Amino acid sequence: MSASFSRTDRKLRVALFSGNYNYVMDGPVRALNSLVAYLEREGHEALVFAPTNDTPAFKHSGTLISVPSFALPGKRSEYRFGLGLHGKCKRALDSFRPDIVHIAAPDYTGFGALNYARKFGVPAVASFHTRFDTYPRYYNLGWLEKYLTRYMRYFYSRCEHVYAPSHSMVDELERDGIGEDIRLWTRGVDGDLFNPARRDMAWREANGFRTDDVVAAFVGRLVLEKGIDIFVDAFQQARASTPNLKALIVGDGPERENFSQLLPDGVFTGYLQGEELARAYASADIFFNPSITETFGNVTLEAMASGLPSIGAAAAGSRSLIEDGVTGYLAESNAAGFADKLAQLAGDKALRQHYGRAAREKSGRFSWDAVLAELVGHYYEALDQFQPSRRHARPAAASRRHAA
Repeated sequence: MSASFSRTDRKLRVALFSGNYNYVMDGPVRALNSLVAYLEREGHEALVFAPTNDTPAFKHSGTLISVPSFALPGKRSEYRFGLGLHGKCKRALDSFRPDIVHIAAPDYTGFGALNYARKFGVPAVASFHTRFDTYPRYYNLGWLEKYLTRYMRYFYSRCEHVYAPSHSMVDELERDGIGEDIRLWTRGVDGDLFNPARRDMAWREANGFRTDDVVAAFVGRLVLEKGIDIFVDAFQQARASTPNLKALIVGDGPERENFSQLLPDGVFTGYLQGEELARAYASADIFFNPSITETFGNVTLEAMASGLPSIGAAAAGSRSLIEDGVTGYLAESNAAGFADKLAQLAGDKALRQHYGRAAREKSGRFSWDAVLAELVGHYYEALDQFQPSRRHARPAAASRRHAA
């Protein structure tokens, strides 16, 4: 690519493709909305393509083109399967004339976006948010995992860059041969919103917690792949030796009823956001995230900013944030290992406070503007290094000129 794409020369037009952008709030969605808001603040243009539903979970950033879709069957009906780039979606993309295509999910629509980019000589980059290939093991479809991993190798090998959210995930993708030029796109946290000062003892009392209770919090989608079965087993084992250990579950999802039946004494708040979410974090005492499917762990970072010691699986997402024996504990992904760490923290208030202060201090290294500026730098490098083997004529702009 010519030097005309120098980062001091002109702004970019970024086409972003995602399987979810505004209908379910989760860590990847929060990151993508932060990215689009940042791009627009910096004078770049962004156009987002994603499935939508009739009741968005929140007000999204930027311009969103709705991709035709249908709800997934079964318990995961809150998520939608996009039907690709056709009709108005294709026309909108042609008119936008992107400089770069950013794909956030290797689904059918993402595959279409990748083919579009290759056809018209536009670099495609991808951000890696979830080990989708591990999901089948939670739904008695383990035989499918190797085929999904094989597809992901093929998909990401066709992208100029693959952006992983943590050093440990970069290592994991390199080990599994997923992507060729794998780079770091970490995440940020709002340290003013997520802050230990938001601890609210009246809120704790209103939710049935006593002053001497030790509250272990889980925050996230209530789905099997988040490890909720291990959370229950570990919590119950730890509680046998620390009866004042209590569970706080923040979030919603298809497994909520099952989760609440397994933890009848737990406090289930449902989905929270903004200051309500920040208050819930700060009013807990321990953060426990047993998931092994996280690629980063936004919730862990929010808990750290809130001054909580964390317990997580010794897997890619948690390893990138939790310093074992410094800000919390890492454990093997089994109930006994987690239970031991829960009991240790539950029984030692001074240790919880020490780890919590260290966690808050570490969270200060994660600034959204800094990490997003670095990502845009990667965009420019992708443009500079891009050498399509075959370039087709790009679609004519309908009513706009290719700005210089």
